[in-house]
Amino acid sequence: MKIYVGNLSYSTSEEDVRAAFSQFGTVDSADVIMDRNTGRSKGFGFVEMSNDDEAKAAIEGLNGKELDGRSLNVNEARPRPERRERYDRY
Repeated sequence: MKIYVGNLSYSTSEEDVRAAFSQFGTVDSADVIMDRNTGRSKGFGFVEMSNDDEAKAAIEGLNGKELDGRSLNVNEARPRPERRERYDRY
């Protein structure tokens, strides 16, 4: 299951996120999304856990909890909406 983790502190690392989620089970991957231009965290990321029960326990256990001074927003990730072309092609 892919999990959205929002309201991360800009100083929170992928290792910090992985450590928080690993309390609930096996973390397959932990990614903090970085701004391409500045190299700074965008304040959110994603965690993947292959065991759905562990993932649900992590969502329940971490949503609203504090990490690096910020209250986390944790829920099941929704699929990305289709991106439209910016310009019409001729």
